[in-house]
Amino acid sequence: MTSYQRINNITGWLIFLIASAVYILTIEPVASFWDCAEFIASAYKLQVPHPAGAPMFLLIGRMFSMFASSNVESVGFAVNLVSALSSGFTILFLFWSINLIAHKILKIKVGEATTGQTIKIIAAGAIGSLAFTFSDSFWWSAVEAEVYAMSSFLTALVFWAMLKWDVISDEAEANKWLVLIGYIIGISIGVHLLNIVALPALGLIYYFKKYEKVTFKGILFALLISGGILILIWRFIILGVPALAGKFEIFFINVVGLPFGFGALIFGLLLIGGFTYGIIYAIKKNKVTLHTFLLAFSFILIGYSSYFIVPIRSSYDPPIDQNDPENVMTLLSYLNRDQYGSRPLLHGQYFDAQVTTQEKGDPIYTKGEEEYEITDYKIETNYDPNRTTILPRMYSGAPGHAEEYRSWTGLKPNEVPNFADNITFLIRYQLGHMYFRYLMWNFAGRESDIEGAGWQTMFQDSSELPEVMKENKARNNFWMLPFILGVVGLIFHYNKNVKSFSVIGLLFILTGVALILYLNSPATEPRERDYIYAGSYYAFAFWIGFGVLAVASLLEKAIKNPKMAGAIAGAICLVVPGIMAAEGWDDHDRSDRYFSVDAARNYLASCAPNAILFTGGDNDTFPLWFIQEVEDYRTDVRVIVLSYFNTDWYINQMRQNSYDSEPIPMSLTPQQVQQGGLNDYLPYVESAGIQGAIPLERYMELIRSNNPGLQIPTSVGKYNMIPSKSLSLSIDKQNVRNLGIIPEDKMPLLVDKMTWNIQGNGLEKKDLMILDIMNENKWKRPIYFNTTSLNGIKMNLKKYVVQEGLAYRLLPIANPNMSEEFVNTEVMYKNLMKEFSFTNTDDPDVYYNENYRNFFLNHRSAYTTLSKSLLAEGDDTRAVEVIDYIREKVSEEAVPLDITALDYIQIYYATGHDDKANELVRKLWDQNVELLGYLVSHKEGMGYMSRERQISFAILQQTLQILRQYNKNEEALQYQDELRVLYEKM
Repeated sequence: MTSYQRINNITGWLIFLIASAVYILTIEPVASFWDCAEFIASAYKLQVPHPAGAPMFLLIGRMFSMFASSNVESVGFAVNLVSALSSGFTILFLFWSINLIAHKILKIKVGEATTGQTIKIIAAGAIGSLAFTFSDSFWWSAVEAEVYAMSSFLTALVFWAMLKWDVISDEAEANKWLVLIGYIIGISIGVHLLNIVALPALGLIYYFKKYEKVTFKGILFALLISGGILILIWRFIILGVPALAGKFEIFFINVVGLPFGFGALIFGLLLIGGFTYGIIYAIKKNKVTLHTFLLAFSFILIGYSSYFIVPIRSSYDPPIDQNDPENVMTLLSYLNRDQYGSRPLLHGQYFDAQVTTQEKGDPIYTKGEEEYEITDYKIETNYDPNRTTILPRMYSGAPGHAEEYRSWTGLKPNEVPNFADNITFLIRYQLGHMYFRYLMWNFAGRESDIEGAGWQTMFQDSSELPEVMKENKARNNFWMLPFILGVVGLIFHYNKNVKSFSVIGLLFILTGVALILYLNSPATEPRERDYIYAGSYYAFAFWIGFGVLAVASLLEKAIKNPKMAGAIAGAICLVVPGIMAAEGWDDHDRSDRYFSVDAARNYLASCAPNAILFTGGDNDTFPLWFIQEVEDYRTDVRVIVLSYFNTDWYINQMRQNSYDSEPIPMSLTPQQVQQGGLNDYLPYVESAGIQGAIPLERYMELIRSNNPGLQIPTSVGKYNMIPSKSLSLSIDKQNVRNLGIIPEDKMPLLVDKMTWNIQGNGLEKKDLMILDIMNENKWKRPIYFNTTSLNGIKMNLKKYVVQEGLAYRLLPIANPNMSEEFVNTEVMYKNLMKEFSFTNTDDPDVYYNENYRNFFLNHRSAYTTLSKSLLAEGDDTRAVEVIDYIREKVSEEAVPLDITALDYIQIYYATGHDDKANELVRKLWDQNVELLGYLVSHKEGMGYMSRERQISFAILQQTLQILRQYNKNEEALQYQDELRVLYEKM
């Protein structure tokens, strides 16, 4: 045993070092897009990120960030390192777990393996764990500051701990491991809930050890009990404890009259007292099982206590304080993720179901002056009962979802979906597209990083691929070897040991297919969701390891030498993680990528001092938070997330100072913006007595005074309405001139009155708040929108925005020609040429995925806009300088040409730089002809859909138009025939 144990430990730690080194070498040095930037900023100053939070992750991230305190630019790397090391430990415990189950397959006790068996076991653990090391989704999470890497580590740790418990014969010693498992589960709740999904699989391990005679009834009871424990943890601990604390709080404050917080305190004391009494009782009565159960649950609560950090930090009102969960009632909403709504699971509506009624549900309490007040009710929506079904999959009525449902199921435009269509969508989209495709990404290969890309088959022909596809670094082909080895291992495992096979199989299903059923994904997602199912890929890695045992077993029959068979099997199967590492390195290496933070810096650099900047989605916002919170850059700019501006907690946070930014000018009181109030939504109601645009000053005065003439009843309460689809704002032109905010060349465009229309059937609260700011600000603070937020408001203000970089400034000047750019050329030139940052964006060795390329598209568009404006002003020299500059900073070798190249070409032709234009035309034409030719003949290939074909065709058409526009008729004729042939094939 000593020999095996030494080899097992040394090899495990060696693999840990290999995995950790890989992740540290490929780690992103700053904040990635999506939630990573928010998590790093929140960890650095212990703030409150989006629900349901990850307090344990933040605490550990904060500890790591302290090592970078002398250099804020390395904070991102330090917090990313949490994921890299967590992932390394995941691989370590996976290796040891594979080895423990391998003993069961080989029917030997731990420590009794012969040398030949030891070689096979170590080889299986090494190959399986290294395959998972280089799997696409796990590697992706390992190099960024997201919760999934640490969650995978805790899942691997708790699974290994249960396997260790399984081999311990001394009951007292074994029970300590159960308590440890409880504590790990409690800690994991403060990271992510993936860990508790594995509980039924752990329940099977418990059952198989405790009961020698295995029956179907016994397995069923084991699953029901472990499933009950899962529900108990979810409903009683994670949600139930805060919910009960909330009920105690309301009773003791609202009924008894105690001060705030005493109800939760009394509940906490009773909870601690109850568990203490139960444990003492179990000890006295010698009830070992009860004692272990209560002790384990006590440690789950101790681990869960990391959530105390959420209300504690929220009470200090930090800049990032999502949902403001500073008391029991708001904390419960935070944990419930109420802001994201819910999805039907076992019964619900079809997407075409009509709403029949909306009723008030549970009350929503808000902390008042002396007690908790009911300020709103949850809305319960009822649908036409004839258009509901069991296991609803096609339920979402969100814009665009109906078309997607019909596309995936083959439904015609007016055809009514039925249960068969429902199941078709489940199989084709949810199971096929949103799970099996991801599984094959990890163990067969990935076609590209384009949204919706498919997986690689062993026999997929790549010889005809266009160059732009071949050069996509995310195109990885594993020749299906990991998948095949895993399937071989699965079959071998089933044949050799059904008990342990059922454990791994259940873990595989629970963290894959079962999650698919529970999450019930709608027809579209904002990004690929493969990272959610990392637990399922973790389970599959076991079978890859056991595939090595299968190969060794086959070789042993031929060569009759166990040692040699194990060594040769390990050597042969090493090709699996080897090819995964070789293929995946270039698209997982983020070591020199800085553009996410550069883009954030560029957004803020586009704004004048003390500005207000409205942003849209996560990627528009979270990197800006990072650059302000961590690097202390442009903290005078107040970033306002448009979607959050529909909530009272966020509006009220804007009333506070934030570093160098003063409170936002607003006149509406906290009571007037409270959820459930009159201003959650302001529907348009036509009024015969109102003609033309309503003066904004007058309308806001009526809103502030809660004028009953604006109030209309609805099924869920009263709302203020808006009686006209036009609004106007009078301009004090002298005051505006004195402020000096209008460019000299645009002073003639200064208006006496701004007038704009409402889009849709009413205003949301966020729109009302923008109106309030416009009315109160009096042009003292610059107001900016980015593209997403400008398109996200329900008011057409585009006539009055002037581009000054990546952001559009609201000014009382009217664009005289809406078909042309409206630019402050001097300010925008200064910003783009002097203030913008581009780090390594000219390096073709740095990998920029589709998400990054879209941000490059935004930047390139800003430069072409500036160049065209300079050209219109007759400044040809600077117009060309701007294009040359962005082409140098964002080289075509690093980031392939996109549609902005058409503007490059126009500007070069217009300024007499025909050589540069011709070179670009040739390059752009060849790229898109090759691409379109492939897409036309392989319509389902590469995940490229009709959108990509249409874009390429449009680029070719516009190229011809530009050539004709600048009298390049010979060149146009030369290219036209090629386009005609392609068009006939479309």
